[in-house]
Amino acid sequence: MFTFFLILVVLAVLMILRMPIAFAMGISGFLGLAMQLGMKPALSVLERTFFDTSSSFILVSIPLFILMAELLTAGDVTRRAIIACQNWVGHFRGGLAMATVAASVLLAALVGSSTASTAAMAASAFPEMRRHKYHDRLSAAVVSVGGTLAVVVPPSIVLVVYGVLTETSIGKLFIAGILPGLLTAAGLCTVIKLIANRTDYAPKGDPFELRKAARSSVNVLPIALLIVAVIGAIYGGLTSPSEAAALGVMGSLIVVLAQRTLTIKGLGTSISSSIRATVMIVAIIACSAIFSNYLAFTRVTQSILEFVSTTDMSREVILALIVLILLVMGMFMDQLAILSLAMPLAFPTAMALGYDAIWFGIIVTKTVEIGLLTPPLGLNAYVASAQTGVPLGTIFRGIVPFLIMEIIVLIGLIMFPEVTLFLPDLMGK
Repeated sequence: MFTFFLILVVLAVLMILRMPIAFAMGISGFLGLAMQLGMKPALSVLERTFFDTSSSFILVSIPLFILMAELLTAGDVTRRAIIACQNWVGHFRGGLAMATVAASVLLAALVGSSTASTAAMAASAFPEMRRHKYHDRLSAAVVSVGGTLAVVVPPSIVLVVYGVLTETSIGKLFIAGILPGLLTAAGLCTVIKLIANRTDYAPKGDPFELRKAARSSVNVLPIALLIVAVIGAIYGGLTSPSEAAALGVMGSLIVVLAQRTLTIKGLGTSISSSIRATVMIVAIIACSAIFSNYLAFTRVTQSILEFVSTTDMSREVILALIVLILLVMGMFMDQLAILSLAMPLAFPTAMALGYDAIWFGIIVTKTVEIGLLTPPLGLNAYVASAQTGVPLGTIFRGIVPFLIMEIIVLIGLIMFPEVTLFLPDLMGK
């Protein structure tokens, strides 16, 4: 047990020194294995773990979904989607902010990355809201919270990583994220409407023009069809998530080439950005597996499971403690770091309590989503502040009512698992 706590101290020190979470976990796990088994067996475990983890076929979906997002962003498709949503509902009081949420849902289904979605919305939707005299506090907050939808709405990279770490069906996780994602978007729009009715933060936009709205929707139609094709192929059992991701890349490339919006430079940037992001994610997954192997050798996980099976606490109380710990971690760490650190212990515990792996995955990602909005880290708020120039404190104050709504939705998903499991159950085995 002394060795285990020593390794935790090493991990904490490496993280305080701002070492990337992947390397911090990999080094800590390897040192633990070396102290537990000896250097030669530890090197053998290291070699096998890296190969087995990084050669997993399901990981193919990660670079493909990222490339799909990069191609659509480089091809100016995401900006056109935002404009189309604004043209349809921007004329209502608070409508422009609600259009930003609607565009965020569409963007989430395209990019799969929360920070990328936030950056795109900050660059396009925020200037439009400022032009229509929206208060900066509301505008920047909407941009920040809208970006978090990419954590739950498929094809979420966070869901892919969760699926890989826990060996859970990524296809079912994607389908399970649809209703919680739409429910969250509806909650965001409700908060916007309440703010618009009680303050002068959200004036009316330009008068509605049917012709203009219909014309702008033409550019979005191919993307809507692409989203339906990708998600529909997974839902119908026609393809695996990796094959659906390949379909998405091909469709994205056809769309941007047909619209003549992708340059050679943009293509090169898309590919290089996808490679960088993929290397980071795969490194996190592989190093997390090393740390998990160390935990397995120390029997820490088994000890926790034995404690759970003998404790007098109800499973609801234990789940609440897990969620609370994840929320606290979200205040200081990004979503992938939380998954890699917490899942080796939290997932087996949840399974021992009899919870569904798909449902638990959505609860975890929803909790991680809230962490993207909470200080002191609040990654999405930092991205929005950097892009818009709005002070960080102003954004965090604007986020508060949305944060309350996010917690209400999370509690609802915990109390009513059928909301999450309805669509996956229709898929069958």
